[in-house]
Amino acid sequence: MNQAETQAQTKKRSRFHYTVEQIIDKPFNWSQLIRLFKYMKPYALTTLPKTIIAMLIVTAVRLAVPIFIGVLAMDYAIKPGNVTLMYWFAGIVLVMYLISWVANVFRIRWMNEIGQNMIYDIRTDLFNHIQRLSHRFFDQRSAGSILVRVINDVNSMQDLFTNGVVNLIMDIVMLVGIVIILFTLSPELAILVLIVVPIMFFISTKLRRDIRRSWQNVRIKQSKLNSHLNESIQGIRVTQAYAQEHENMEFFNGVNTETFESWKEATKKNAIFRPFVEMSSAIGAVVLIWYGSTLIQSDTSSLTLGVFISFAFYLGMFWEPISRLGQVYNQLLVGMASSERIFEFLDEKPSVPEKDNAQRITEVKGEVKFEGVEFSYDDSRKALHQIDLTFEAGTTVALVGHTGSGKSTIVNLMSRFYDPTKGQVLLDGVDLRDLNLDDLRKNVSYVLQDTFIFAGTIMDNIRFGKPGATDEEVVEAAKAIGAHEFVIKLEKGYDTEVEEKGNVLSVGERQLLSFARALLADPRILILDEATASIDTETELKIQEGLKKLLANRTAVMIAHRLSTIRDADKIVVLEQGNILEEGTHDHLMQSQGAYYQLVKSQYAAMMEPRN
Repeated sequence: MNQAETQAQTKKRSRFHYTVEQIIDKPFNWSQLIRLFKYMKPYALTTLPKTIIAMLIVTAVRLAVPIFIGVLAMDYAIKPGNVTLMYWFAGIVLVMYLISWVANVFRIRWMNEIGQNMIYDIRTDLFNHIQRLSHRFFDQRSAGSILVRVINDVNSMQDLFTNGVVNLIMDIVMLVGIVIILFTLSPELAILVLIVVPIMFFISTKLRRDIRRSWQNVRIKQSKLNSHLNESIQGIRVTQAYAQEHENMEFFNGVNTETFESWKEATKKNAIFRPFVEMSSAIGAVVLIWYGSTLIQSDTSSLTLGVFISFAFYLGMFWEPISRLGQVYNQLLVGMASSERIFEFLDEKPSVPEKDNAQRITEVKGEVKFEGVEFSYDDSRKALHQIDLTFEAGTTVALVGHTGSGKSTIVNLMSRFYDPTKGQVLLDGVDLRDLNLDDLRKNVSYVLQDTFIFAGTIMDNIRFGKPGATDEEVVEAAKAIGAHEFVIKLEKGYDTEVEEKGNVLSVGERQLLSFARALLADPRILILDEATASIDTETELKIQEGLKKLLANRTAVMIAHRLSTIRDADKIVVLEQGNILEEGTHDHLMQSQGAYYQLVKSQYAAMMEPRN
């Protein structure tokens, strides 16, 4: 498959939306670089001063050595009868190199320490900030693209902090020092050998924007690749079940090819700079040999052999940092591309903000009221239309309706994962937007159809609902809900380690753990979103008593397609396309023979229909 075909196929099957990440045409943001270095502030009075001192020692020694070897040694020490002085000069140079070596060891060690701490702080801030972002943020992004920023983008700044920054400072100081010394030794020779520098600066400035675009493009392509890998691994069972391995591999090949081509383009542009520096260095060396030797032989010139040798040393030293500056600049570009993506997340504001003076919740009765609530996930269509609905404290209310009728939207608003577009949701008469968000969510627990089990022990997973619970409380919750029976049959019981998502457990067992987790949390409001849909009838019968305990003395909201599970609810609300069609008890709705009656009738008829 050629490149055009792979790009076409990738575009055809693309499941990623990166409009937020299209940052290629932004100008270089120096304020963002300053913002990055604010993470160095905690070390400004401790490790950083030591690092700077070590750096200055290394730089000073490197600048001093050519003077010792050239001017002082060649012009003064190397003379008949000065053998002892020559030894002294050699010893001094050796000691200087040893001092430079020791200082450099500590410089690298301390700079790595600062860099690693800065990376740690950035990743911690990023993760903590993501924890507070609203559901709308995660609706718009794949898990893979988020992982790329927390892991890959932060890692890409590691070289910038541990090597690039100090090398950049050292190289700039070194270059300034070398230029000053060169002009001090021989101004006319310095002008001639450095005449190519302005030309090189002009060309590198022209290349800078193009190189930056290339590295930012690499980050975006890498993000797409990692997102697809993450999605493919999570969905491998579905891929294999539908025999889509070949198509998936072709799509991966397209994304992988794009990533490869972006890296090729970036490295190709990088490759232009170093050969140009080497050519400039060669031109400078030729000029030095030609004109310098002429000056040495001239009777009117003050240029000595020692000065010439020192000048040659400094000229060689000059091009080395120039060459490194290109590499450091590339590190800077990669780091800045990643930092833009990281700060984009850090600057993201929760779509569900909490007021500074949010009201703390001390006691919850559990009455939830929707007053004129409208909501839409985007501007295309409304998910709810003028909803007026009351969930009385201590009652069980069931929400029924076809897919997309608004059931999940209602419970999402109850937990304030989203805010209404219009109207208000009240808890015990107080608008949810006026309440402390943590307090609210600690009083609301979810049991979902697709239960998420964290990597860890069964004990830890149940305790997730109440982190401070004792082992005895965890066991009691499991017993009450009917999970204890299968847990004790496991080899390590409650200490059994489960993988992420609980793959070693059956769907029903995972759901039982979810019930136990909710019971242990003891919320005032409980939401069961298709909670028994994944449990077989026999298991469901076993946990009926546990469910009664779970629902007792609290406001409960049940979403169910299996209508037999909600007939005992205090109130059943029938929804259709974001509107309430009717509400009442099971008996009342059956007698009225409206929408609920038709749902029950069609479900029962489907069950009784004979198989061919």
